[in-house]
Amino acid sequence: MAQPATGPAVFGGILIATIIGVIGFGVLSDPGPERRVSTERSAEAATGRAEASADSSTSTSAPPVTAPDDGKTAAQRTLSLVDTITDPALRPKSVVASGSGLFFAQNMMYAHNVAVYNRDLEQVKVIDDEVVPAFFDLPGNSALKGGPVEAVFTSDGSAAYVSQYKLYGPGQDNPGTDVCTPSGFDDSFVYRIPTDTLEIDQVIPVGPVPKFVAITHDDSTLLVSNWCGYDLSIVDTATGKETRRVDIGRYPRGIAVAPDDSVAYVTAMGTSDIAIVDLSTFEVEWIKDVGQAPRSVALSPDGKQLFLTLNEDAEVKRIDTATRKVTGEVVTGNQPRSMVLSDDGTALYVVNYADDTLSKVRTSDMVELQELPTRHHPIGVTYDKATRRVWVACYVGALMVFQDA
Repeated sequence: MAQPATGPAVFGGILIATIIGVIGFGVLSDPGPERRVSTERSAEAATGRAEASADSSTSTSAPPVTAPDDGKTAAQRTLSLVDTITDPALRPKSVVASGSGLFFAQNMMYAHNVAVYNRDLEQVKVIDDEVVPAFFDLPGNSALKGGPVEAVFTSDGSAAYVSQYKLYGPGQDNPGTDVCTPSGFDDSFVYRIPTDTLEIDQVIPVGPVPKFVAITHDDSTLLVSNWCGYDLSIVDTATGKETRRVDIGRYPRGIAVAPDDSVAYVTAMGTSDIAIVDLSTFEVEWIKDVGQAPRSVALSPDGKQLFLTLNEDAEVKRIDTATRKVTGEVVTGNQPRSMVLSDDGTALYVVNYADDTLSKVRTSDMVELQELPTRHHPIGVTYDKATRRVWVACYVGALMVFQDA
């Protein structure tokens, strides 16, 4: 049970034909060698599509913690599978790199924990999601379980904020679900977890079914998309208090903050629209009719290009943020859920949930360079700049680690 730490304070996608062909390095290329944490090996493991094993052990050798400068852009490199981690504690909805060597896998209500790994692919800790609100100066003396969904780290990687899908325990009589309207569902929490202690040290009340979390580059403001509240929570990180909620529309999901912290782009997954929230006035403008079920968004390093996944259209689109017009698109796979940009902005890594694949897309012309097989239901993806590695969270109970070299 977590107590305050000492120290500083859905949609189902439409089915489309799988694209088969050779682009760049080839589609559905061999996933390469696999060093699994699980001791169980089978014919399935060679395909990269084996179900997760409950039997786990430690990898036999440690990978390099940094990648040497090779003079290439991310778009010029080739992805290959390095390792697959399986563990009874894993049922990951997302995986997020801290930038300072740790990786948080959020395991929802299926495991009620955050599993933490390092760059050597070793499990550092499993953080239970149970809290007693009174320990954090909130109402309630009974223990509540959470359901970790997504995480975001501060700019220096010193702390993570982790959203809790819903709460389980006394007083939680009307929890939200994946199909909901804003009609009195129970609010939930975001937890703060410093990376030096790996203990929950702050619990922040937000709206019902908080999903994605983002933070401004100056670390002053936390943004939380409340799925069943149809709104966005604005949190002052200095006080750990929610200061307002901004109406977004049906099923707010992905969030991307402009490099100058002027605006945030927020997808409304139950619509075809993207909200542009002014972070000074909190007024909202719109990019309309971008496609069905916009889910994940990411901004180029200069903020001039916005990328988004369309869960029901099986596409990834590129939008010019000045003109707000679509300037490129590519079909990746069925139900592209999450994506992440390389540090230089030349490549996108997209997980295709219904196809069990990972797509690598060149951002300059929106061409799919590679499509690699994954375990069942890849749902989260993150990029670690120091190692040039892409981590993929698969709902089946696995983390897959790919090297871009």
